[in-house]
Amino acid sequence: MGERKLSVVIVDDEPLARRGLRLRLGAHPDIEVVAECGNGREALAAVGVHLPDLMFLDIRMPGMDGMEVVRQIQADAMPLVVFVTAYDRFAVEAFELHAIDYLLKPVDGERLDAAVERARQALDERAAAEDKVRLLALLQRIEGAEQGELTAWLEETPPQRDRGAARLTIRDGSEVALVPMADIDWVDAAGDYMCVHACGQTHVMRSTMKALERQLDPERFARIHRSTIVNIERVVKVGSHINGEFFLTLTCGTRLKMSRTYRDRIDRILAAG
Repeated sequence: MGERKLSVVIVDDEPLARRGLRLRLGAHPDIEVVAECGNGREALAAVGVHLPDLMFLDIRMPGMDGMEVVRQIQADAMPLVVFVTAYDRFAVEAFELHAIDYLLKPVDGERLDAAVERARQALDERAAAEDKVRLLALLQRIEGAEQGELTAWLEETPPQRDRGAARLTIRDGSEVALVPMADIDWVDAAGDYMCVHACGQTHVMRSTMKALERQLDPERFARIHRSTIVNIERVVKVGSHINGEFFLTLTCGTRLKMSRTYRDRIDRILAAG
């Protein structure tokens, strides 16, 4: 990594836990803690502003927990994640397989050093979209999907629909979810998978952004980033950002970045409001 600093966001609802982690990270001169967050909403905002390399993420938090934070981050902004957890042994082993690392509370200094080193190595070869797919697969597994079902789900390609369809067909484990188009808040791409956010849930479907865009009503949905589509009826606030970019706030509280490439759609979004 040379002289480049590793930018870090710490997310934990316990102030003492955040302070302790920051102090221990201070022993690493190549680490810069750019933000501390006490809840999931603050974490999403910090990731959008700082685009950190690494996030130490508590799982058990009131309101939006660590799992939901992972779901809500745009794929291109997805940092490496080290879970900070008091989960039982089964869950910890799962995190070890699927996350960049995990830390058990209270955090052990040697384990923290090892997690930081793994993050340094991973940054040289990581792909943000692939990381998000891997983490979402873990969440699906933890929430009840059997591994065999998950594998079948990842290998299946949902049938194509035209833009006149009222619902989007998404294979979810052993079931098929029929998601009303009107319920979709936003969609982001994670490699060859699409994360469809609707009514507080995140559905993952195997598709490309171009193929999914063909299925969505262009009067309701707009591309705002190379990896993000938004339901313009869900936009309640538009804020300007540096370099001609915008941040869009949705009714669900999610903030999405609109890149300069798609800024010509801002008038259409404002008109819809």
